[in-house]
Amino acid sequence: MEGLSKRRDFAVALCREAGAVAMGYFRKRGELVVDKKGAQDWVSEADRNVEAFIREKIADTWPQDGVYGEEHDAKSGSSGFDWVIDPIDGTTNFVNGIPAWTIVLAGASEGRTQLGVIHDPNADEMFVAVRGGGATLNNAPMHVATQVPLEAGTVAVGYSNRVEARNIQPVIAALIERGAMFYRNASGALSIAYVAAGRLLGYLEEHMNAWDCLAGQFMVEEAGGRIETQDAGQMIRSGGRVVVGAPEVFETLLAIADDSWGAPEI
Repeated sequence: MEGLSKRRDFAVALCREAGAVAMGYFRKRGELVVDKKGAQDWVSEADRNVEAFIREKIADTWPQDGVYGEEHDAKSGSSGFDWVIDPIDGTTNFVNGIPAWTIVLAGASEGRTQLGVIHDPNADEMFVAVRGGGATLNNAPMHVATQVPLEAGTVAVGYSNRVEARNIQPVIAALIERGAMFYRNASGALSIAYVAAGRLLGYLEEHMNAWDCLAGQFMVEEAGGRIETQDAGQMIRSGGRVVVGAPEVFETLLAIADDSWGAPEI
């Protein structure tokens, strides 16, 4: 799409700016106003204000684009390009002082994610992918793990209050039975970025919203990994399950997900 490289550069710069804003709140988190949306589901004034900051920048630069985010109402656009925002993925970590949270921004058109940016201000790491252009970490090419069997690696798992918490138990059991380590850091976007960077072998979650996963899924694909085929527009509307992984383990992870949650409807 015309303007994709410009949107990528814009997204990277914006995520860095938004990360700085979020870090200001993180350093003064004792003063934050925090509300509870559900079990282990929090939203702070930082989430709302960082998303508002991102939305304002998008509106100024790309006024015809659509914008969808976790904390504010959707804005439809006329350009055919939509931005999907998670202002702070890992809010529970954020409010508890755990430095494992990210700024997430994805861009989608024609039912496909076209670019993804995941910025970790705590580690000063910028994960970026653009369709057909591969994936990078701090401007260096990144690739999913290769030639690492399941019993020699680690797979991240996630769950939320949108599903039954006990549904994650058979996934963890299956991973342990196969000799894998399991990992959860309460930031799905950061975990999926770690898959793209070759640090984790895969990630499974029964249901994620688009702002949590579109950027990361796309990143894994551009980094040589495998993901389930999904329509970006449908994910924006209702979310869905997420299974991503290195090519050598993806089919096994898919089978674990199907056995645990049932195969997704097509």
